[in-house]
Amino acid sequence: MLTGQEYKESLKDGRKVYFQGRLIEDMDAEPGLSVPLNAVADGYDKYYSSAPDAVNPVVSAPRSVQELRDRIPELMELDLVLNVTYQSLMTVLVAAGRLEGAAPQYIPRIEAYVEKARREDIRITECITDAKGNRSLHPGKQEDPDAYVRVVSRSDDGVVIRGAKLHISGAALGHDLMVMPTKTMRPGEEDYAIACAVPVNSPGVHITNTTYHPLHGDPRDFPVSSHESMPDSMCIFDDVFVPNERVFLDGETEHAAVFAHSLGLWERLGGISFMVQQADELVGLAHLIAEANGTAKVSHVREKIDEMMIHATLLRAGLEAAIANAHSTPEGYYYPDDMFTNVTKYQGASQFGVMVRHLHDIAGGAVVTAPSMADFENPTLHPYLEKYMSTGGGISGEYRSKLFHAIRDTTADAYGGWHLVTNIQSGGGLYAQRLVTRKNYDLDRARALGLKAAGLAS
Repeated sequence: MLTGQEYKESLKDGRKVYFQGRLIEDMDAEPGLSVPLNAVADGYDKYYSSAPDAVNPVVSAPRSVQELRDRIPELMELDLVLNVTYQSLMTVLVAAGRLEGAAPQYIPRIEAYVEKARREDIRITECITDAKGNRSLHPGKQEDPDAYVRVVSRSDDGVVIRGAKLHISGAALGHDLMVMPTKTMRPGEEDYAIACAVPVNSPGVHITNTTYHPLHGDPRDFPVSSHESMPDSMCIFDDVFVPNERVFLDGETEHAAVFAHSLGLWERLGGISFMVQQADELVGLAHLIAEANGTAKVSHVREKIDEMMIHATLLRAGLEAAIANAHSTPEGYYYPDDMFTNVTKYQGASQFGVMVRHLHDIAGGAVVTAPSMADFENPTLHPYLEKYMSTGGGISGEYRSKLFHAIRDTTADAYGGWHLVTNIQSGGGLYAQRLVTRKNYDLDRARALGLKAAGLAS
């Protein structure tokens, strides 16, 4: 296993990482990258063991429903890159189970890769969304060859891929990029049915980075995002060679969707696990700021908080249903139920904006206009701010302002905007969840009940 410092040194491997248009030599020297870099390093130190055969227990596949359930709280405490590493390894293990009997030649490669990744204690990020915009790829129609990552040449040793993947969280902070097809492929699209693991420092890989980290703000005014941030990337593959042992699908169009479905399942499980915690956090902030504002007993405020509580409880129930109805692969690895996972993810994503609206309505305009923490340190301003921001009853102006800053940071600033988008888009947008629901819902039972109600049952 690696220590945090050894992890940081391992990233100085010649990778091409860019931030604000500059090629970055030392991520630890960039505030927008150093905070997440050190968070990942802290995760290494947390699980480090000097035993020669030690592996991180977090990246072991669950072997029972209870083990899957018990893993959730631990996953919620992980840094994002370790969490995504877990999702990546679980994705390929579930995919291997679904390829058994259909494309068995890839299963030994997948199993060997998973074991090697665990043994070498590497971090992996997922690359699935192609830079396709509104472009389509269909045989017989006008095609855009740059729409999808694809194989441009093959040899006895491996393949060469070209293209780009978007929306990759933490790509610069991992060791491997897990590349997968973004959708179902059809005959004639064999070059696009490619799944493989690409080292970040491979020649031809370029990674851009954006961040919601408050680069120039007072950390006290950004109580969450100043220490919890993660860069998002475009990963460019400019004729990148991938050896055969790292190729897990190549040309089998009928199996291209296996990886996307497996990844979506684990991403959505992680997403709803976070949404459960986030929903409770929003309830807590709403209740605290209502108390601080002196409006906690106002009927419309109480009703909004009630709705937020109901939403949070429904998400928790959906998460439990996804775990309680888990399935197992032929190897005995357990994974959550598709139907409950997707329905809960849809509920959490579609209602997030409503819950934030309730919170903002309860809190008021000071969410974006409250004085800064530095203002409270000004000896001239301090007594005025305490006088006018305090609401009495032991509620100081500084205490109330800190709540406003927390609400703004998490729901109404760069970090809040990131959540607004990623809660919908992570693991596939709302349409993806509707598709899975449509596929798995027991429509025959519903129709039979409708016929019975109408007196039309045979």
